[in-house]
Amino acid sequence: MSKNYHIVLLPGDGIGPEVVREARKTLEALSPLFDLQFTFEERLIGGIAIDETGQPLPEETLQACRQADAVLLGAVGGPKWSDPTAAVRPEQGLLGIRKGLGLYANLRPVKIYPQLISASSLKPDVLAGVDLLVVRELTGGIYFGPREEGSEEAYDTMLYTRPEVERVVRVAAKAAQERRGKLTSVDKANVLASSRLWRQTTQHLVETEFPDVTLEHVLVDAMTMYLIRRPADFDVIVSGNMFGDIITDEAAMLAGSMGMLPSASLGEGRVGLYEPIHGSAPDIAGQGVANPLATILSTAMMLRYSFGEKDAADVIERAVERSLDAGYRTPDLAGVASPDQTIEIVGTEAMGEIVRNFLY
Repeated sequence: MSKNYHIVLLPGDGIGPEVVREARKTLEALSPLFDLQFTFEERLIGGIAIDETGQPLPEETLQACRQADAVLLGAVGGPKWSDPTAAVRPEQGLLGIRKGLGLYANLRPVKIYPQLISASSLKPDVLAGVDLLVVRELTGGIYFGPREEGSEEAYDTMLYTRPEVERVVRVAAKAAQERRGKLTSVDKANVLASSRLWRQTTQHLVETEFPDVTLEHVLVDAMTMYLIRRPADFDVIVSGNMFGDIITDEAAMLAGSMGMLPSASLGEGRVGLYEPIHGSAPDIAGQGVANPLATILSTAMMLRYSFGEKDAADVIERAVERSLDAGYRTPDLAGVASPDQTIEIVGTEAMGEIVRNFLY
Protein backbone atom coordinates (compact mmCIF):
# COMPACT_ATOMS: atom_id res chain seq x y z
CA MET A 1 0.00 0.00 0.00
CA SER A 2 1.44 3.34 -1.04
CA LYS A 3 2.22 6.05 1.50
CA ASN A 4 0.90 9.57 0.96
CA TYR A 5 2.78 12.62 2.16
CA HIS A 6 1.37 16.16 2.12
CA ILE A 7 4.03 18.76 1.33
CA VAL A 8 3.57 22.53 1.45
CA LEU A 9 5.76 24.36 -1.05
CA LEU A 10 6.91 27.89 -0.21
CA PRO A 11 8.77 29.04 -3.37
CA GLY A 12 9.23 32.57 -2.02
CA ASP A 13 11.35 35.12 -3.85
CA GLY A 14 14.16 35.37 -6.39
CA ILE A 15 15.33 31.98 -7.60
CA GLY A 16 13.14 30.22 -5.05
CA PRO A 17 10.34 29.32 -7.49
CA GLU A 18 12.85 27.95 -10.02
CA VAL A 19 14.70 25.62 -7.66
CA VAL A 20 11.56 24.49 -5.82
CA ARG A 21 10.00 23.55 -9.16
CA GLU A 22 12.90 21.19 -9.93
CA ALA A 23 12.77 19.68 -6.45
CA ARG A 24 9.05 18.99 -6.81
CA LYS A 25 9.57 17.30 -10.17
CA THR A 26 12.31 15.16 -8.64
CA LEU A 27 9.98 13.93 -5.89
CA GLU A 28 7.31 13.20 -8.50
CA ALA A 29 9.82 11.18 -10.54
CA LEU A 30 10.91 9.30 -7.44
CA SER A 31 7.43 8.37 -6.24
CA PRO A 32 6.79 5.27 -8.40
CA LEU A 33 10.17 3.79 -7.47
CA PHE A 34 9.15 3.50 -3.81
CA ASP A 35 5.34 3.43 -4.10
CA LEU A 36 5.08 6.89 -2.55
CA GLN A 37 2.41 9.50 -3.20
CA PHE A 38 3.07 13.20 -2.74
CA THR A 39 0.36 15.85 -2.46
CA PHE A 40 1.65 19.39 -3.00
CA GLU A 41 0.14 22.68 -1.84
CA GLU A 42 1.76 26.01 -2.71
CA ARG A 43 1.64 29.03 -0.39
CA LEU A 44 3.14 32.52 -0.05
CA ILE A 45 6.04 33.65 2.12
CA GLY A 46 8.57 36.48 2.11
CA GLY A 47 8.57 39.46 -0.22
CA ILE A 48 5.94 38.14 -2.58
CA ALA A 49 3.66 37.57 0.41
CA ILE A 50 4.22 41.18 1.52
CA ASP A 51 3.30 42.41 -1.96
CA GLU A 52 0.14 40.33 -2.14
CA THR A 53 -1.08 40.33 1.46
CA GLY A 54 0.96 42.92 3.39
CA GLN A 55 2.42 40.20 5.63
CA PRO A 56 5.63 38.15 5.21
CA LEU A 57 3.90 35.10 6.68
CA PRO A 58 0.14 35.10 6.06
CA GLU A 59 -1.89 33.20 8.61
CA GLU A 60 -3.21 30.84 5.93
CA THR A 61 0.38 29.90 5.05
CA LEU A 62 1.22 29.08 8.65
CA GLN A 63 -1.96 27.05 9.10
CA ALA A 64 -1.29 25.07 5.92
CA CYS A 65 2.24 24.30 7.11
CA ARG A 66 0.98 23.12 10.49
CA GLN A 67 -1.31 20.63 8.75
CA ALA A 68 1.37 19.34 6.37
CA ASP A 69 3.80 16.45 6.76
CA ALA A 70 6.71 18.64 5.64
CA VAL A 71 7.47 22.06 4.19
CA LEU A 72 9.87 22.89 1.34
CA LEU A 73 11.06 26.50 1.19
CA GLY A 74 12.89 28.23 -1.65
CA ALA A 75 14.24 31.61 -0.51
CA VAL A 76 13.02 34.96 0.77
CA GLY A 77 14.11 38.55 0.24
CA GLY A 78 15.58 40.78 -2.42
CA PRO A 79 16.50 44.41 -3.16
CA LYS A 80 12.86 45.44 -3.35
CA TRP A 81 12.45 44.71 0.36
CA SER A 82 16.01 45.30 1.58
CA ASP A 83 15.44 48.28 3.90
CA PRO A 84 16.54 46.96 7.35
CA THR A 85 14.49 49.68 9.09
CA ALA A 86 11.24 48.67 7.40
CA ALA A 87 8.50 47.56 9.77
CA VAL A 88 7.69 44.55 7.58
CA ARG A 89 10.51 42.52 5.99
CA PRO A 90 10.69 39.17 4.18
CA GLU A 91 13.04 37.68 6.78
CA GLN A 92 10.29 38.04 9.38
CA GLY A 93 8.44 35.33 7.48
CA LEU A 94 11.35 32.96 7.97
CA LEU A 95 11.62 33.67 11.70
CA GLY A 96 7.86 33.47 12.02
CA ILE A 97 7.49 30.06 10.43
CA ARG A 98 10.29 28.63 12.57
CA LYS A 99 8.59 29.90 15.69
CA GLY A 100 5.11 29.00 14.51
CA LEU A 101 6.09 25.40 13.80
CA GLY A 102 8.26 25.09 16.92
CA LEU A 103 11.39 24.35 14.91
CA TYR A 104 14.34 24.64 17.26
CA ALA A 105 17.09 22.59 15.56
CA ASN A 106 18.64 23.55 12.22
CA LEU A 107 20.65 20.77 10.57
CA ARG A 108 23.20 21.67 7.89
CA PRO A 109 25.28 18.86 6.42
CA VAL A 110 28.52 19.78 4.70
CA LYS A 111 29.90 17.08 2.46
CA ILE A 112 32.79 17.59 0.08
CA TYR A 113 32.05 16.02 -3.27
CA PRO A 114 35.34 14.84 -4.79
CA GLN A 115 34.16 16.16 -8.17
CA LEU A 116 33.89 19.69 -6.73
CA ILE A 117 36.89 19.81 -4.43
CA SER A 118 38.57 22.45 -6.61
CA ALA A 119 35.61 24.80 -6.06
CA SER A 120 36.73 25.52 -2.51
CA SER A 121 39.38 28.09 -1.69
CA LEU A 122 41.03 25.59 0.67
CA LYS A 123 43.70 23.10 -0.36
CA PRO A 124 42.41 19.68 -1.46
CA ASP A 125 44.43 17.88 1.23
CA VAL A 126 42.65 19.95 3.92
CA LEU A 127 39.24 19.09 2.49
CA ALA A 128 39.81 15.39 1.95
CA GLY A 129 37.26 13.35 3.90
CA VAL A 130 35.15 16.29 5.10
CA ASP A 131 31.65 15.07 5.96
CA LEU A 132 30.16 16.96 8.89
CA LEU A 133 26.80 18.06 10.24
CA VAL A 134 26.22 21.35 12.05
CA VAL A 135 23.20 21.48 14.39
CA ARG A 136 22.26 25.05 15.30
CA GLU A 137 19.77 26.00 18.02
CA LEU A 138 17.17 28.07 16.22
CA THR A 139 14.66 29.76 18.51
CA GLY A 140 16.60 30.95 21.58
CA GLY A 141 19.71 32.88 22.48
CA ILE A 142 20.61 36.44 21.64
CA TYR A 143 18.26 36.73 18.66
CA PHE A 144 15.22 36.15 20.84
CA GLY A 145 16.26 37.35 24.32
CA PRO A 146 15.20 40.61 26.00
CA ARG A 147 16.40 43.66 24.10
CA GLU A 148 16.24 47.43 24.02
CA GLU A 149 17.21 49.77 21.22
CA GLY A 150 17.86 53.45 21.75
CA SER A 151 19.94 56.24 20.28
CA GLU A 152 22.41 56.24 23.19
CA GLU A 153 22.22 52.69 24.51
CA ALA A 154 21.08 49.32 23.19
CA TYR A 155 21.37 45.73 24.32
CA ASP A 156 20.50 42.19 23.26
CA THR A 157 20.43 39.35 25.79
CA MET A 158 21.75 35.84 25.22
CA LEU A 159 19.27 33.87 27.27
CA TYR A 160 19.06 30.07 27.41
CA THR A 161 17.20 27.67 29.67
CA ARG A 162 18.27 24.14 30.46
CA PRO A 163 15.35 22.55 28.55
CA GLU A 164 16.18 24.61 25.45
CA VAL A 165 19.75 23.35 25.50
CA GLU A 166 18.75 19.76 26.24
CA ARG A 167 16.38 19.42 23.32
CA VAL A 168 18.79 20.64 20.64
CA VAL A 169 21.74 18.71 22.07
CA ARG A 170 19.56 15.60 22.07
CA VAL A 171 18.93 16.04 18.33
CA ALA A 172 22.66 16.47 17.72
CA ALA A 173 23.66 13.49 19.87
CA LYS A 174 21.14 11.22 18.13
CA ALA A 175 22.60 12.30 14.80
CA ALA A 176 26.09 11.53 16.07
CA GLN A 177 24.96 8.04 17.09
CA GLU A 178 23.87 7.40 13.51
CA ARG A 179 27.08 8.80 12.05
CA ARG A 180 30.60 8.41 13.49
CA GLY A 181 29.76 8.85 17.17
CA LYS A 182 31.55 12.15 17.80
CA LEU A 183 29.88 15.35 19.03
CA THR A 184 31.56 18.75 19.30
CA SER A 185 29.76 21.39 21.38
CA VAL A 186 30.68 25.01 20.65
CA ASP A 187 30.32 27.75 23.26
CA LYS A 188 32.10 30.67 24.95
CA ALA A 189 32.09 29.23 28.46
CA ASN A 190 35.25 31.05 29.49
CA VAL A 191 33.35 34.37 29.33
CA LEU A 192 29.57 33.92 29.13
CA ALA A 193 27.27 32.63 31.86
CA SER A 194 24.80 31.37 29.26
CA SER A 195 27.60 29.32 27.69
CA ARG A 196 28.53 27.82 31.05
CA LEU A 197 24.93 26.62 31.40
CA TRP A 198 25.14 25.32 27.83
CA ARG A 199 28.32 23.37 28.57
CA GLN A 200 27.11 21.92 31.89
CA THR A 201 23.79 20.86 30.38
CA THR A 202 25.43 19.30 27.33
CA GLN A 203 27.95 17.38 29.40
CA HIS A 204 25.29 15.94 31.72
CA LEU A 205 22.86 15.02 28.93
CA VAL A 206 25.45 13.23 26.80
CA GLU A 207 26.90 11.35 29.79
CA THR A 208 23.48 10.15 30.96
CA GLU A 209 21.61 9.56 27.69
CA PHE A 210 24.33 8.99 25.08
CA PRO A 211 27.28 7.27 26.76
CA ASP A 212 28.37 5.84 23.40
CA VAL A 213 28.92 9.35 21.96
CA THR A 214 32.33 10.99 22.36
CA LEU A 215 31.87 14.63 23.43
CA GLU A 216 34.30 17.52 23.21
CA HIS A 217 33.81 21.20 24.04
CA VAL A 218 35.41 23.89 21.85
CA LEU A 219 35.32 27.67 22.29
CA VAL A 220 33.70 29.43 19.36
CA ASP A 221 36.74 31.52 18.43
CA ALA A 222 38.90 28.39 18.29
CA MET A 223 36.22 26.59 16.31
CA THR A 224 36.26 29.17 13.53
CA MET A 225 39.98 28.46 13.16
CA TYR A 226 39.68 24.66 13.36
CA LEU A 227 37.01 24.58 10.65
CA ILE A 228 39.52 26.04 8.23
CA ARG A 229 42.60 24.20 9.46
CA ARG A 230 41.26 20.68 10.12
CA PRO A 231 37.58 20.38 9.07
CA ALA A 232 37.78 16.61 8.46
CA ASP A 233 38.24 16.04 12.21
CA PHE A 234 34.61 16.92 12.94
CA ASP A 235 31.50 14.77 12.76
CA VAL A 236 28.51 16.54 14.40
CA ILE A 237 28.84 20.10 15.73
CA VAL A 238 26.17 21.63 17.98
CA SER A 239 25.95 25.27 18.97
CA GLY A 240 23.67 28.06 20.12
CA ASN A 241 21.83 30.37 17.76
CA MET A 242 24.31 33.18 17.10
CA PHE A 243 27.46 31.05 17.17
CA GLY A 244 25.71 28.48 14.99
CA ASP A 245 24.69 31.16 12.52
CA ILE A 246 28.33 32.13 12.05
CA ILE A 247 29.72 28.59 12.01
CA THR A 248 27.22 27.28 9.48
CA ASP A 249 28.06 30.00 6.96
CA GLU A 250 31.78 29.40 7.45
CA ALA A 251 31.32 25.65 7.07
CA ALA A 252 29.27 26.21 3.92
CA MET A 253 32.25 27.72 2.18
CA LEU A 254 34.23 24.51 2.63
CA ALA A 255 32.14 23.12 -0.21
CA GLY A 256 32.93 26.05 -2.48
CA SER A 257 29.33 26.78 -3.49
CA MET A 258 26.22 27.40 -1.44
CA GLY A 259 24.29 25.96 -4.36
CA MET A 260 25.21 22.48 -3.12
CA LEU A 261 24.13 22.70 0.52
CA PRO A 262 20.71 21.68 1.91
CA SER A 263 19.27 22.16 5.38
CA ALA A 264 16.52 20.91 7.66
CA SER A 265 14.79 22.61 10.59
CA LEU A 266 13.18 20.22 13.07
CA GLY A 267 11.12 20.41 16.25
CA GLU A 268 9.10 18.19 18.56
CA GLY A 269 6.26 17.75 16.08
CA ARG A 270 6.21 15.78 12.86
CA VAL A 271 6.56 18.77 10.52
CA GLY A 272 10.03 19.71 9.32
CA LEU A 273 11.07 22.70 7.21
CA TYR A 274 13.57 22.00 4.43
CA GLU A 275 15.43 24.60 2.39
CA PRO A 276 18.66 25.29 0.53
CA ILE A 277 20.99 27.54 2.47
CA HIS A 278 21.60 29.92 -0.43
CA GLY A 279 19.64 33.15 -0.63
CA SER A 280 17.20 34.40 -3.22
CA ALA A 281 19.99 35.45 -5.65
CA PRO A 282 17.91 38.20 -7.29
CA ASP A 283 20.73 38.98 -9.74
CA ILE A 284 20.13 35.69 -11.58
CA ALA A 285 16.42 35.19 -10.86
CA GLY A 286 14.38 34.32 -13.93
CA GLN A 287 17.42 33.50 -16.06
CA GLY A 288 17.21 29.74 -15.68
CA VAL A 289 20.80 29.40 -14.43
CA ALA A 290 20.31 28.82 -10.69
CA ASN A 291 21.72 25.64 -9.16
CA PRO A 292 18.80 23.43 -8.01
CA LEU A 293 20.96 20.76 -6.36
CA ALA A 294 20.79 22.17 -2.82
CA THR A 295 16.99 22.20 -2.99
CA ILE A 296 16.88 18.70 -4.47
CA LEU A 297 19.22 17.52 -1.70
CA SER A 298 16.88 19.19 0.81
CA THR A 299 14.13 16.84 -0.38
CA ALA A 300 16.47 13.95 0.44
CA MET A 301 16.73 15.30 3.99
CA MET A 302 12.92 15.56 4.05
CA LEU A 303 12.60 11.92 3.05
CA ARG A 304 15.10 10.88 5.71
CA TYR A 305 14.05 13.01 8.70
CA SER A 306 10.31 13.64 8.26
CA PHE A 307 9.18 10.54 6.38
CA GLY A 308 11.69 7.90 7.48
CA GLU A 309 12.29 6.96 3.83
CA LYS A 310 16.05 6.45 4.06
CA ASP A 311 16.38 4.35 0.91
CA ALA A 312 14.55 6.95 -1.16
CA ALA A 313 16.78 9.68 0.29
CA ASP A 314 19.87 7.66 -0.64
CA VAL A 315 18.65 7.36 -4.23
CA ILE A 316 18.34 11.14 -4.61
CA GLU A 317 21.77 11.75 -3.11
CA ARG A 318 23.34 9.14 -5.38
CA ALA A 319 21.62 10.69 -8.41
CA VAL A 320 23.17 14.06 -7.57
CA GLU A 321 26.61 12.47 -7.26
CA ARG A 322 26.18 10.63 -10.54
CA SER A 323 25.21 13.88 -12.24
CA LEU A 324 28.42 15.50 -11.02
CA ASP A 325 30.43 12.40 -11.98
CA ALA A 326 29.07 12.74 -15.50
CA GLY A 327 30.48 16.28 -15.69
CA TYR A 328 27.31 18.36 -15.55
CA ARG A 329 27.57 21.74 -13.84
CA THR A 330 25.39 24.81 -13.40
CA PRO A 331 27.12 28.18 -14.02
CA ASP A 332 28.05 28.67 -10.36
CA LEU A 333 30.26 25.61 -10.75
CA ALA A 334 31.67 26.48 -14.16
CA GLY A 335 35.28 25.43 -14.45
CA VAL A 336 35.05 22.95 -11.56
CA ALA A 337 36.27 19.58 -12.80
CA SER A 338 38.87 16.89 -12.30
CA PRO A 339 41.93 17.14 -14.56
CA ASP A 340 40.70 14.29 -16.74
CA GLN A 341 37.05 15.36 -16.81
CA THR A 342 35.11 17.25 -19.46
CA ILE A 343 32.31 19.38 -18.07
CA GLU A 344 29.08 20.63 -19.60
CA ILE A 345 27.39 23.78 -18.30
CA VAL A 346 23.62 23.42 -18.06
CA GLY A 347 20.76 25.50 -16.69
CA THR A 348 18.37 24.96 -13.80
CA GLU A 349 15.79 22.89 -15.62
CA ALA A 350 18.37 20.78 -17.46
CA MET A 351 20.24 19.97 -14.25
CA GLY A 352 17.01 18.91 -12.59
CA GLU A 353 16.22 16.65 -15.52
CA ILE A 354 19.70 15.13 -15.44
CA VAL A 355 19.32 14.26 -11.76
CA ARG A 356 15.93 12.70 -12.45
CA ASN A 357 17.40 10.55 -15.23
CA PHE A 358 19.98 9.22 -12.77
CA LEU A 359 17.30 8.16 -10.28
CA TYR A 360 16.76 4.97 -12.26
